[in-house]
Amino acid sequence: MRLARVATCNLNQWAMDFTGNLERIRASIQEARRCGAAYRLGPELEVCGYGCEDHFLEQDTFEHSWEVIAELLAGGDTDDLLVDVGAPVLHRHVAYNCRVYLLNGEVLLIRPKQVLADDGNYRESRWFCAWPVDVRRELETYRLPECVRRVARGHQHSCPIGDAMLEVAGVTVASETCEELFTLDAPHIRYALNGCDVVGNGSGSHHNLRKLDQRVDLLRSATAKGGGAYLYANQIGCDGGRLYYDGSALICVNGQVVAQAPQFDLGGEVAVITADVDLDQVLAYRVSIASRGVQASRAPSVPRIALPSASDFRLTLSPQRARHVSPSPPIAVRLHAPEEEIALGPACWLWDYLRRSGLGGFLLPLSGGADSSATAALVGSMCQLVARAARAGNTHVIREARRVVGEPVDPPDGSTGYVPVDARELAGRLLHTAYMGSANSSAATRERAARLAKEIGAYHLDMNIDGVVAALTALFVTVTGKTPRFRAHGGSAAENVALQNIQARLRMVVAFLFAQLLPWVRGRPSAALLVLGSANVDEALRGYLTKYDASSADINPIGGISKRDLKRFLRWAAHHLGYASLAEVVQAAPTAELEPITADYTQTDETDMGMTYDELTLYGRLRKIARCGPLSMFHRLVRLWSDRLSPTQVAAKVQFFFRMYAVNRHKLTVLTPSVHCENYSPEDNRFDLRQFLYRVSWPWQFQRMHAAAEAMEARADAVVVPEGDRDLDSAQ
Repeated sequence: MRLARVATCNLNQWAMDFTGNLERIRASIQEARRCGAAYRLGPELEVCGYGCEDHFLEQDTFEHSWEVIAELLAGGDTDDLLVDVGAPVLHRHVAYNCRVYLLNGEVLLIRPKQVLADDGNYRESRWFCAWPVDVRRELETYRLPECVRRVARGHQHSCPIGDAMLEVAGVTVASETCEELFTLDAPHIRYALNGCDVVGNGSGSHHNLRKLDQRVDLLRSATAKGGGAYLYANQIGCDGGRLYYDGSALICVNGQVVAQAPQFDLGGEVAVITADVDLDQVLAYRVSIASRGVQASRAPSVPRIALPSASDFRLTLSPQRARHVSPSPPIAVRLHAPEEEIALGPACWLWDYLRRSGLGGFLLPLSGGADSSATAALVGSMCQLVARAARAGNTHVIREARRVVGEPVDPPDGSTGYVPVDARELAGRLLHTAYMGSANSSAATRERAARLAKEIGAYHLDMNIDGVVAALTALFVTVTGKTPRFRAHGGSAAENVALQNIQARLRMVVAFLFAQLLPWVRGRPSAALLVLGSANVDEALRGYLTKYDASSADINPIGGISKRDLKRFLRWAAHHLGYASLAEVVQAAPTAELEPITADYTQTDETDMGMTYDELTLYGRLRKIARCGPLSMFHRLVRLWSDRLSPTQVAAKVQFFFRMYAVNRHKLTVLTPSVHCENYSPEDNRFDLRQFLYRVSWPWQFQRMHAAAEAMEARADAVVVPEGDRDLDSAQ
């Protein structure tokens, strides 16, 4: 039996943090070595961090990346261990996203990425070129930089670059990078047909709700069709931007997952998993598939790079060790429900953001409504995760928590020091909540905010901002001689909106004042707090937010989550996080509480928006994921809603949505940065690249929609409802 012990990992890398990235790479190498692995795979661009973005246009980034690799070669990290690292490489004045194979102080091969990620959140072709996929292209020679030549064994001056496999004492290894796994003509198919035993994929794959299922399916498919071992590495954590990389490194053999790293791991900067792969079983599996044999016999050859015959390095265990080792058995993959993903992903992102920002906690305007309550619950979840890691003895988390709350990281008196084992006590130090009531606020929301803050353990303030609002209104009256009134008091629509916006904007001004000074009040004059926003993805899409209110916080943990998923999360958190008051919050009708309550009027969000949250979710998915313009959205919704709305009514709804979307698109240019969770996010910085100035009447599109609606209503049998289209509305 030929057994190979292989290792892959999650790494919590940080864009442009070459020092920290090197430390984490080394820690993963040391752990792989301790476990007896002969091959170690790391994430995509792990040397510099995936999210460097336009720093990839700077020569320094490439130079420093090679300096990190030189440190690995010089420090003995590659001795008797095949190390597969991700790094950017310049070749012939062209930038490539590469895998770099290191062994025994040498660079064996540079393998550039052949298929770049250029959709959704990704713009790789802005910084890199794809290596051409051409079976006739020969390997090229790459001249290694001086920093590597000085330390490499034998003062190595060059290495091959291109598409190739490594031949290591009868075992063949090849690499893919992230997007290549997801492509139709994936390189691993070519490698499998060429007899490659082990394929490693260094990835930088961000978290999206319900996304891990897709990765697992792709890995199983990749190895079930053609056999072999497939290793998947991923970054984990916030590397400086809006994405949370969710780890879950995996090892799959012949269609079955045999090892999995945590998907969400607040306490783990480095997580290494290993597996023992029976290469003889890989061979037997492949030989049993006749169709594979036919295709393999005709497949174009992929170049192979063999280690020198004098090398005694082996990927397989010695016969003596192999006698005492069994191949790794299949495991059940750990998949989280969406509610749990919301509780874990944004919470881990918040912790990384907080500890790397250098600030001392959070300030959250807590209204007692669903959105701000969900944000508070996420911080509570973060505190629970920190406390759990501290109770488990995670020294890294303990030291980071001490630094954040202002306790000595290394107590000078030799005492144990502060250990955050109590989540509520930690929340009392980190989370500051403020109910900013007015004459329009209700006792119910005030009580819900106070109860939730107590359950979480937050430092809570209850204040009334009527005086501040009155002062600003008085200024307007003094200057203009006009007194604006709410609609309930006889005012116009313009007056009504302006008086609401005064309250909303002043709440954020007050929030930033308290965020700067509350630490001083509590005895930490040198600290400051991050202000948290709490506008969900649906409200951003509709533009149902006040510019420079929730859109102007420091960060917004729920800005990429739909209202529907937030409600599911609130119900889940009421039970699983222990915040019982959330059950009452989720039952309350969402309201901004910015207008006076009268005998016959109570303000609600859905009434203000002119559409329900469920409708908004559907509009968002059709607009972004299904790529519908106004007319095609109308045609889809006519079929979906045929049992309750006429074509003319559907047209009116679609037109209203697109009119509001166009009118309010400018608000998204100042949207608070939020962790990306939902594929129909309208966040315009990187994900939803559309203009922010529209002709809001959409005359061409709406005219054709009207014509289509009239034609449909003229034909009694015009509407047929395909079952597949109904699924879009119901399967959220």
